[in-house]
Amino acid sequence: MSTDQVPTPHATAEQVEAAWQDPKLANVLYHDWEAGTYDEKWSISYDERCIDYAAGRFRLATGWDGRPYGHALELGSGTGFFLLNLMQAGVAENGSVTDLSPGMVQAALRNAEHLGLPVDGKVADAETIPYPDDTFDLVVGHAVLHHIPDVEQAFREVLRVLRPGGRFVFAGEPTTVGDAYARKLSQWTWKAATTVTRLGPLRGWRRPQTELDESSRAAALESVVDIHTFDPAELERMAERAGARGVRAVTEELTAAMLGWPVRTFEAAVPPGKLGWNWAMFAYHSWQRLSALDAVLGRVVPRAWFYNALISGTKPR
Repeated sequence: MSTDQVPTPHATAEQVEAAWQDPKLANVLYHDWEAGTYDEKWSISYDERCIDYAAGRFRLATGWDGRPYGHALELGSGTGFFLLNLMQAGVAENGSVTDLSPGMVQAALRNAEHLGLPVDGKVADAETIPYPDDTFDLVVGHAVLHHIPDVEQAFREVLRVLRPGGRFVFAGEPTTVGDAYARKLSQWTWKAATTVTRLGPLRGWRRPQTELDESSRAAALESVVDIHTFDPAELERMAERAGARGVRAVTEELTAAMLGWPVRTFEAAVPPGKLGWNWAMFAYHSWQRLSALDAVLGRVVPRAWFYNALISGTKPR
């Protein structure tokens, strides 16, 4: 990372105003802003819980046979959640992380160093990936495509940097139907949590007003950086138009999303550390049980109704 690419930890009102007209600027400001607390906000860890989650998403998308890929690239890596946990699961031997946000790249590299994983990183735009042709065996991303203005161009770049026969896997992309109910549930939960915690007996569960105001400003930027929602069939067509082969989109999380989004919103509304480990395990195990139910519902419910879309394909040989 060059010395002039440094994080912007707090966006000013003027920067936020400019970001309304520039989604890439919004992505940089928002994710620099969130870099220091992102893992806590989204209950991200680098232990068995998230290793199993990342590997499970990879298998769902690809039917992975357990053999490791040599060199993997993550687009929009954030703090490294997807790639670092996939590497710990044995999916890839070496890694590279990229993100528009310098703060996120720094966080991902710190996490990789702490885990002892061989990872390098660059501040990079997914529409112009700064690596030569035929560099990677695998390209992955989690909750990144919906931030990219030109998704089809990003797919073309992914195919360019993949070696012939290489694979891409993107997970955690919001469907159009799923995003509608998730946002509504989150709005209701935020209003309820921030209202109820004004009451005397519950005031210890309320974040300071300055932090709540900061979260509201972050949410304003979040509404700018979330550019797309996807119909799974159209997502497949985008990848195919870019030149991918063997493209397949699957979806997951229906009832799990209806629990997960209120849970995440509630966690963001109360002071850090207030809920504790038992809450984290309750949320995780509840998600597991509902995900098992969703796997059954997936046999009869249209895939477009589920919240998360995952897509995989390969570069022609």
